[in-house]
Order: sequence, then C-alpha cells, then structure tokens
Amino acid sequence: MIEFPWQQEAIIRHSQRLVDSFQHWTGDYLLDVNGSPLETAKALFEAPFVLASHGTELDPVFNYGNRKALELWELSWEEFTRIPSRNSAEEVVQEERDRLLVEAATKGFSYYSGVRITSTGKRFQIPDGILWNLLNEQNQYYGQAAFFSNWKFIT
Repeated sequence: MIEFPWQQEAIIRHSQRLVDSFQHWTGDYLLDVNGSPLETAKALFEAPFVLASHGTELDPVFNYGNRKALELWELSWEEFTRIPSRNSAEEVVQEERDRLLVEAATKGFSYYSGVRITSTGKRFQIPDGILWNLLNEQNQYYGQAAFFSNWKFIT
C-alpha cells in the first residue's frame, strides 16, 4: 500500500504539472507554495480541497487523487488510480460530464457544478468546481484535472 504517493518521483513531476497547468489556463494559483517540488507535491496531497486528474487514455483513468479526493471517494491510492474517471459520475449525468470535458478541452478550463458518486454509492453535489487541461513540459496535452473545495452529500 502506498501511504505517501507524493514522495514518488513521477507524482512530484505530476504535481508540478497540476500547479503549472492551472496557472497557465486560469491565471490563478492552485496553491500558495514557494518550496521545493517535493514540498509542493506534499502540500497538494495534503491540501484542504479535492484535487483529481486523469490521463489521456480513450477511457481516461484517474492518475492522481489527493488525500481529500481519496477520502471523499472512499478509496485507497491504488484503487483510485485504477478506475476510469467516468465512474465518478452516475450514468444519468454522463452526458453533462462529457460536454464539460469537451468544453474544457476546447477552452483550456471550465467552471462546473454537478453530482458525483463515491465508490460506495453516496451521491454528492459540487457547486463550484474547476476542470482544466494538463500540459506536460513540452506544452502538450497531458490529461485533465478537477478541483473543488465545497461539496454536499445528497440523499
């Protein structure tokens, strides 16, 4: 079991992409950190908001979830990083999720709200999320990430 994924070299690099891509598209800072890449990776993982990302597969799989994301979806790092990101939304909202992903892919980022579902079937409302494209060090598309700090469980 990976207790501290932020200590892995690949996750340290990915954390920097998350921060840099967010700033590139929105002009804002995801996190106020002026430390080393390792300190940034730890701060993102331990942040008080939910942060998750997926890769570029045809059926994108989560490749990152910070501690809040793992707690919210009730999954370990190993479990979270093996599931398709589409599984975070119920079938009835898949069409809206797909539209949002396309909008973010076209414009670079998008604000969103919506209902998502945990691994145990609990539904929650996100009122004010941000979805953005990830760029690698060569400014090439590298996936998408989502951030939100507010959510409410619904019955």
